[in-house]
Amino acid sequence: MRIDIVSVVPEILYSPFSNSIIKRAINKGLIDIHIHDLRKYGLGKRKNIDDYPYGGGAGMVIKIEPVYQCFSKLLSERDYDEKIFMTPDGKLFSQKYAQNLTDKKNIIILCGRYKGIDQRIRDHLISKEISIGNYILSGGELAAAVVVESVVRLLPGVIQNQESILTDSFQKESFIAPPIYTRPVVYKGWSVPKILLSGHHKKIKDWLYKKSIQFKRKSDY
Repeated sequence: MRIDIVSVVPEILYSPFSNSIIKRAINKGLIDIHIHDLRKYGLGKRKNIDDYPYGGGAGMVIKIEPVYQCFSKLLSERDYDEKIFMTPDGKLFSQKYAQNLTDKKNIIILCGRYKGIDQRIRDHLISKEISIGNYILSGGELAAAVVVESVVRLLPGVIQNQESILTDSFQKESFIAPPIYTRPVVYKGWSVPKILLSGHHKKIKDWLYKKSIQFKRKSDY
């Protein structure tokens, strides 16, 4: 899988992709991530990428020309299965959609900045609009990193213990992972449930299932 990420501030993305699971996936050749600085496609001597909105209002808007030129160059080199824009008013990202993206070969992710992007980019260049939650960030870079890690960890070979992935919350519809414990058995008087120490596999499995049913997504703050 190849993921191209287009950003006004690409430096934000270097650290998340240089550590842990994503780094290992890159080193194994399981994922190919390319970060593109939108300013390289800016207009004029100052490489301008934004302008004031028509109709007035506060904030600056990312212009269509730099994005179009960047996308055109990438699309001239290969076909893309999805061209994603990270935006708070997009469709809420889910484990199901992360799993869906693992079947894609090439993906572009556009990170917004400032007040937003020219609507014509959304209308004509983007195939999917994704949100990671009902809140506002300064840009789409961290949201893009969330999406990338969520997808990459599902790719075969990235995590050796595939059973661990299958028991993640949301991997199955409406499934929430049950509580988990490890050593010591007792700490400051707080004990591990006795059933987990019983060695009775069927009873343990039944207990874990019941707990996963009891767990529900916490209400919004």
